[in-house]
Amino acid sequence: MLRSETLNDPDRRASALAGLRAYQNASRLPRSLAPDAIARDGRIGLRDYGGTGRPVVVIPSLINPPFVLDLAPDNSLLRWLAAQGLRVLLVDWGTPTPEDSAMDLGDHARAVARLCATLDEPPLLVGYCLGGTIALATAAFAPVAGIALIATPWRFDGFGDAGRAAIADVWTAAQPTAEHLGVLPMELLQSMFWQIDPARTVDKFVRFAGLDPADPAAQAFIALEDWANGGAPIPYAAGRELFDDLFDADLPGRERWTVGDQVVSPRPPVPMVEFVAQNDRIVPAASAIGLSDQRIVPAGHVGMIVGRRGRSVLWEPLGRWLSDVPRTR
Repeated sequence: MLRSETLNDPDRRASALAGLRAYQNASRLPRSLAPDAIARDGRIGLRDYGGTGRPVVVIPSLINPPFVLDLAPDNSLLRWLAAQGLRVLLVDWGTPTPEDSAMDLGDHARAVARLCATLDEPPLLVGYCLGGTIALATAAFAPVAGIALIATPWRFDGFGDAGRAAIADVWTAAQPTAEHLGVLPMELLQSMFWQIDPARTVDKFVRFAGLDPADPAAQAFIALEDWANGGAPIPYAAGRELFDDLFDADLPGRERWTVGDQVVSPRPPVPMVEFVAQNDRIVPAASAIGLSDQRIVPAGHVGMIVGRRGRSVLWEPLGRWLSDVPRTR
């Protein structure tokens, strides 16, 4: 990708390589320690981020680790929500092994439902990215008080013909290896994300080459890039379902996605809201459900969570919505 993007610009190539080397060698600030899990379902845990109010279960994507939601002590959606009078609990998917190869997306949703059942009252669900898609499946198996979706794909034809074709090419190449390993490694998924906007991928390392690695802006880039390049693999069955049934067949958008014998509804009978990133390059706005309560956020897929304006454009509206959902008896 770097060769093709810099074919006629050797200086840009050299700068990108220098930025990549600087990123690899830079010192890292210590990351916030994740709190202990209060419940487990196999490898999947429910981590308690504190707060004394009603329970809010946050479901991250299966892709990339969940710490983008708790990126730094002063940039943590989870800890901020806990300070607003909500009891915040994070689903931690753990690290799958080949023994988990048959675990599909529905199995993940049912595990979350069992964790929700350990709480004293039906929780509010907050799903980020693919975690929102899983949250909708979870609601078919456990009582929930409401669902907030953040940058959640549902109508997968909204990724466009060209985007879905590129994703299909990646899966065609990766599928034999993933099937053999029993898991889909994150490295294969990351190569797909690079291809979404290869010029931007190169440019960000060109820009980093000009920064002092100790500068706060550089440290923020390092933390976010470590998140983007990290993450546990995905069980093979979940990967196959993601690529074949969701991206290729668009079963959710056609309202034909089933978990067990249940069709997953995009509009379960509970209060719902969806926050859609206006400038999302990863989950296009066109892939959103289109709920009656849809909030357009002037940010990108990751910027809405950790960007400078994240608190005003997402955190605060989300916190108000969660606090305003009435309790039912």
